[in-house]
Amino acid sequence: MNFQDVLTVDQINLSDLEFWARPLAEREGAFHRLRTQQPLPFFAEPEIQSELIPVGPGYFAVTKYDDIVEISKNAEQFCSGKGATSITDLPDFMNDFFGSMINMDDPRHARLRKIVSAAFTPRMLKSIEDQVVIAAREIVDEVIAKGGGDFVTDVAARLPLKVICDMMGIPESEYDTVFSRSNIILGAADEEYVAQGDPDYVINALLTAGGDLHKLVSDLGAARRENPTNDLTSALVNTEVDGERLTDQELGSFFILLVVAGNETTRNAIAHGLNFFTENPDQKALVMADLDARMPGAVEEIVRLAAPVVWMRRTATHAGTLRGVAYEEGAKFILFYWSANRDEDVFTDPYTFDVTRAPNAHLGFGGPGPHFCLGAHLARREIGVMWKELFTRVPNIRATAAPDRLLSSFINGIKHLPFEV
Repeated sequence: MNFQDVLTVDQINLSDLEFWARPLAEREGAFHRLRTQQPLPFFAEPEIQSELIPVGPGYFAVTKYDDIVEISKNAEQFCSGKGATSITDLPDFMNDFFGSMINMDDPRHARLRKIVSAAFTPRMLKSIEDQVVIAAREIVDEVIAKGGGDFVTDVAARLPLKVICDMMGIPESEYDTVFSRSNIILGAADEEYVAQGDPDYVINALLTAGGDLHKLVSDLGAARRENPTNDLTSALVNTEVDGERLTDQELGSFFILLVVAGNETTRNAIAHGLNFFTENPDQKALVMADLDARMPGAVEEIVRLAAPVVWMRRTATHAGTLRGVAYEEGAKFILFYWSANRDEDVFTDPYTFDVTRAPNAHLGFGGPGPHFCLGAHLARREIGVMWKELFTRVPNIRATAAPDRLLSSFINGIKHLPFEV
């Protein structure tokens, strides 16, 4: 890849939203410069003109794979409880509201994760996997009938949305509510989803969207406590571990995490897959020649190169050094998974889409440690089933235009992607 015509290190500002509006190749070139010339740069925080969110002291951008792995493994030194999904320091109620267990440390994190994990019984997991197959078939039925459209809204977004809503027991009449509110939460910087200009308006839109989702599942949880069914909401509200159950607040926050992380990230991985396969017909042919053998590798490569979650934050609990750089207690570290998955010291030809890549120990589901993605197995299942169904029944599927990308530093999203079969 040619990196001649890119920003110099001094010109790069990862806190500037305009940087994230630059063409993909320019952003990749900028991160290449950082990894090779200044792998642990320090940036001022984004300025948000709101009394609710003060400007903080700045942050270290962690761009190298090995550094992210080291930080991820050491949760005692680099905590999540100060906020993992925002560079700026949000009020505690917003961290709890939007982040659930992502914004927690042990023992609180371990307690919540244990209760949630216990709800996913083998029978529940088998039921979910069966739902994925049924949903994918129904979606492709409609793709065949229409012959084309917007791959994001017609295919990629529909599968994880339906699976999660069915899994939780959310009625189909509320699908649009879940879809639109999750778009607002993760697309708050994009004009298509939230009007820009007034930071307080954007914050209010976020809180309103989160509140709608919270109320939806809280009402459902209350009903399931009285009359349990076979859905996940019933399991979550009635599962008891060491004498403890989820509170209403924890249930609501976990649902926001589930629909945002489980819906949006899987949706974007599936959407990026169409773009990758269209741009790399040789790799598509390889997968189609042996779907069962090559689909698992294709899924891992899609997640590696797409890296739907661009970064997560950690905060130092004690002073220390990293890569020879001293930092103080309270220092913020933004772990750029998207950069780590392109680290030349780890991946050969990292910008090449290679479904046979092995090993492929990417960080698309986060780094190792207590916060590794709880839904990684389900995400892999959804991506693989969807693409197997598409390649089996509409083998000529392809994108007909470039992706319309989400304006966000946090999510590597695709809003729209025209396609035909």
